[in-house]
Amino acid sequence: MTRNLAFVILIFGLGFACQRSAAPPEMVKSPNGQLAVEVFLTPGTQQAAYRVLFRNEVVIDTSRLGFVFQDQAKLAGGLKVEQAIQSSIRETWEPVWGEDAQVANNYEELKVDFKETMGLERQFSVAFRVYDDGLGFRYEFPAQPNLDSVIILDENTEFSLTGDHQTWWQPGDWDIYEHLYNATRFSEIDAISKRNHPNLAQTYIPENAVNTPVTMKTDAGLYLSFHEAALYNYSDMTLKVDKDHLRWVSELVGSPDSSKVKIRTPFHTPWRTIQVAERAGDLIESHLIVNLNEPNKLENTEWIKPMKYAGIWWSMHLGQYTWEMSSGRHGATTEHAKNYIDFCAANNIKGLLVEGWNTGWEHWIGFEDREGVFDFVTPYPDYDLAEVVRYGKEKGVAIIMHHETSSAPRTYEKQLDTAFALCQSLGIHAVKTGYVGPIIPKNEYHHGQWMVNHYQKVLETAARYQVAVDAHEPIKDTGIRRTWPNFLSREGLRGQEFNAWANDGGNPPNHLPTIAFTRMLAGPIDYTPGIFDIKFDQYKPDNQVNTTLAQQLALYVVIYSPVQMAADLPENYANQPGMQFIRDVAVDWQQSKVLDGEIGDFVTIARQEKGGDRWFIGSITNENPRKIDLAFDFLPAGRKYLARIYADGPNAHWDNNPLDLVISEQVVDRSTTMPVQLAAGGGVAISLTPQ
Repeated sequence: MTRNLAFVILIFGLGFACQRSAAPPEMVKSPNGQLAVEVFLTPGTQQAAYRVLFRNEVVIDTSRLGFVFQDQAKLAGGLKVEQAIQSSIRETWEPVWGEDAQVANNYEELKVDFKETMGLERQFSVAFRVYDDGLGFRYEFPAQPNLDSVIILDENTEFSLTGDHQTWWQPGDWDIYEHLYNATRFSEIDAISKRNHPNLAQTYIPENAVNTPVTMKTDAGLYLSFHEAALYNYSDMTLKVDKDHLRWVSELVGSPDSSKVKIRTPFHTPWRTIQVAERAGDLIESHLIVNLNEPNKLENTEWIKPMKYAGIWWSMHLGQYTWEMSSGRHGATTEHAKNYIDFCAANNIKGLLVEGWNTGWEHWIGFEDREGVFDFVTPYPDYDLAEVVRYGKEKGVAIIMHHETSSAPRTYEKQLDTAFALCQSLGIHAVKTGYVGPIIPKNEYHHGQWMVNHYQKVLETAARYQVAVDAHEPIKDTGIRRTWPNFLSREGLRGQEFNAWANDGGNPPNHLPTIAFTRMLAGPIDYTPGIFDIKFDQYKPDNQVNTTLAQQLALYVVIYSPVQMAADLPENYANQPGMQFIRDVAVDWQQSKVLDGEIGDFVTIARQEKGGDRWFIGSITNENPRKIDLAFDFLPAGRKYLARIYADGPNAHWDNNPLDLVISEQVVDRSTTMPVQLAAGGGVAISLTPQ
């Protein structure tokens, strides 16, 4: 619930009957005055435009705003400013769960109303909210006689850069975010990539467009990240690369009829966001994306439980078991589930995901007629759903339901109420959804408006039945977890599973130190860490995890999610001292601090457990070993803590010797500085318990 701590001040600006090209820009500054936005009409063409300045230096140069509609003239020039209104907000709100128990939401807003001077005299506004750590802006269209039903062919939002910045990007795929990030100069982006996923056919990746978040670093050392917030009833925004003019231009995901968005006035777009930071870690600490979303809509949230979980899942990726029953190696049996429940109960793991429990898996991949393959209430004969749920409750372990749709959303929508009613009747409060394969109907895309609305329908239906969602093959996170806190986590990246079967060697050591400053800026990630059998030669001799064991532990702190999986097979955790960190580590946080880091190189994060005094630290590095000096000055004064340190051993290496793990203890306080050696592809995980 939102808890307003301050006030709202409305400052009504000048109203204009007309606007001359020489008129001064409207300006709004962040609360600390460091970040400023100017909004104006371009000379001559009278097109709406903006600039962004940080400490009086331009960081986003003149960038124009406009639309191309079907069967209407484009909305671009010939405008006048009707009025400009400024307002201020100072508030603090408390998330149901999150990286921090309290979030400051302080911004200055400028809303500028534009109107065409001729022709249809269409009207729209652009609202800018400027924070100390970045800004968001969106278009707002009121109901009006000459703009009712709208078909958007293009949204021409520009982000003009001031240099050829270093850029961390992935292709602007309309169907999947499961690509590696590339690191190049802006001018060197060549955003065409073949998908490395055995179950997903190539669909459409526009030439030289990238997905968001996309993160940049200027030669002056300033960090920028571009994304969007509050994506509802609209298409995902990718960014086209205009190398000639050094600018991004919005590129909305399309649909079968070449339109991008179908909508009626009144409406507003999602927020287009720009994070601005002088330190890479400030990008991670920012709450810009969630702050641009509306407050929590759910009155009762007691059933939403952050947790650690295990799963009958990794065994299928390794080939030990299968999702389908007909193979004779079915994973989702009552016996297997009970064994996993016993493992969870013994290791402070509160949830169990069971995949492959429902009929239909024999016919779910590689078939055109995937609609109707799955229902979401009928177990295989060897899986007694009610008994597994009963046994889990007896042991204090909640079952997480699994709904793989095989990208047949119409089939799923027909069964939503039935499926979630079953969950409610069994006391199941979480579901993992999946959307593997090209979307049915053909030529719809995972990231288009049609599917954005589908994901939202699933989320809202789940909320009515008190079910939380962890979505795989999802639409990207845009902060709606503030409004709908039952959206716990998402995949939306190359996850751990790629290490089990990708033919390119899996996720390289620089993958996660990049993800922390790119994909993770959007929101929680269900990465499924905790693989202890790094090489898994028994099952996949040509594949492996490309990290050390210490890094697998550190990921529970570094890669944020309110649901964290102990992903390996239960037998691989037996008699492993490192398992104690997984037992101990929290998943919901009082506060989070990024101690240090550089994009693609390394990152070190400390988090305090919510409602408790323990802290946890995780640090990971890329393929380069590095020494870090951990300063504990974030700890409260006058208190000592016992640090239990899970570090790379002296001979550790992600490929040559990934299991070399050394565990030690040391008493620390806020004056302590601890030197730590991270191996190549390595890390360190530390639990801090007050003395």
